[in-house]
Amino acid sequence: MEEAVKHIVIVGGGTAGWITAGTIAARHPDRSENGVQITLIESPDVPTIGVGEGTWPTIRRTLSRMGITEAEFLKTCDASFKQGSRFDRWVTGDASDSYHHPFDLPVSQNGTDVLHAWKTFAPEKSFAEAVCAQGSAPLNNLCPRQKGMPDYLGAMNYAYHLDAVKLAHLLKSHVLGKLGVRYVQDHVTEIVGAPDEDVSAVRCRDAGLIEGDLFVDCTGQASLMLGQHYGVGLHDQSHILFNDSAVVAQLPVAPDSPIVSQTVSTAHEAGWIWDIGLTTRRGIGCVYASRYMDADKAEATLRNYMGNSDVKVRHLNFTSGYRDEFWHRNCVAVGLSAGFIEPLEASAIVMVELSAEMIAENLPVSRAVMLLEADRFNKLFTYRWERIVDFLKLHYVLSKRTEPYWQENRDRETIPERLRNLLEIWKHRPPGPHDFEHASEVFPAPSYLFIMYGMGMEHQMHPTLQPRVQDQLQKEMQNVIRKQRSFASGLPTNRAYLSAYSAEPAL
Repeated sequence: MEEAVKHIVIVGGGTAGWITAGTIAARHPDRSENGVQITLIESPDVPTIGVGEGTWPTIRRTLSRMGITEAEFLKTCDASFKQGSRFDRWVTGDASDSYHHPFDLPVSQNGTDVLHAWKTFAPEKSFAEAVCAQGSAPLNNLCPRQKGMPDYLGAMNYAYHLDAVKLAHLLKSHVLGKLGVRYVQDHVTEIVGAPDEDVSAVRCRDAGLIEGDLFVDCTGQASLMLGQHYGVGLHDQSHILFNDSAVVAQLPVAPDSPIVSQTVSTAHEAGWIWDIGLTTRRGIGCVYASRYMDADKAEATLRNYMGNSDVKVRHLNFTSGYRDEFWHRNCVAVGLSAGFIEPLEASAIVMVELSAEMIAENLPVSRAVMLLEADRFNKLFTYRWERIVDFLKLHYVLSKRTEPYWQENRDRETIPERLRNLLEIWKHRPPGPHDFEHASEVFPAPSYLFIMYGMGMEHQMHPTLQPRVQDQLQKEMQNVIRKQRSFASGLPTNRAYLSAYSAEPAL
């Protein structure tokens, strides 16, 4: 008789642990003897890390499937709306150097068609502004939805900026109160099982043994189960992505100040600065490579950007990399225990969501099937991490900045071979869906288009390849202009929309 998978034990809370618990619990709601039991163990000794977080539009689906209303989320998590990213000073370093990577799709997902539309109908505009309604600068501080719209729907595609600590608290309250997850607040002292066998249980300081069939490692960079117990190595990417340090701050803002609806990333001589606007503060961090900038200069760079010398800062160190495998035997890692890539383009939370969703949708019914599911999981997530590394590196490769840090980033030996080859191909044609292997890419072809042409890469088309829908493209380009005007006049600002929530007590 096959050994059934009936009890899932999630070791670690935080954003990764609670998203995983909520996603699995909502998809498998039966807690009877015939159903799935879910236990989350959270150490009282390990605080949730949070300096303000950016997300991807997938977060709306994740929250909705758990049964959390958008109003409850906005009230509780100090959240604001995000419509993409803005990159300042990445190309030349000049004050006027700026481009957008919006969430909405361009007028066509066929690279040749969209490139033709831009060059033919709006060559005087930036790429994003020309081909996407969301790429217009006048929309920078606007909310993507109006009051009265159904939860998680808007006039434009959107995600959120949020307080990660408050998100973890909201998820914890909801998952424990409504989704039937068992909670153990205790410190894990031992992983029970030989390194070449399944984990049979974890031993806690006070609760003793907690047995399980499938264990999810959400213990952060410590990776107590996958990394420490099983010895699964980290695939270091620091030879490609050089940043390994950050200094971060939370800057209070005036109650009536504008809230920018993009994550603003501003390049400096040895890295970049993120700026995330929430309702009561801005989360700001200076990311840098310690080989090119020391901690004191990084802190000075951050304070100069903020114009504030008194705010408290924290210094962090990290290694960009991901595990050699993510699901080993009956243990799967989600979140920082699986890997961490520098926070450019906010890939951390979306990778948690995608991991939790795949576990929930393909939950093995038996130990025998688990091996097959693990193999599929490992192949897909290795691909996804590799593509994230490629996409982030693209931002550095296309820069024309002259500082040593930026020059080394353009060194051929630091560019992944796949990206290097594609860049040669893309000199003669735009990126397209045939360049990507999965239907559910984290960063599909349109994302590459926004970065490449936002940063000024020469836009070429095969001399004999003609666009397929000339008349339709012209109509779509005219529709972009109409939408931009309509949104600019009809949508509220982020601040105006969110002020009603911030004035009310949290649920």
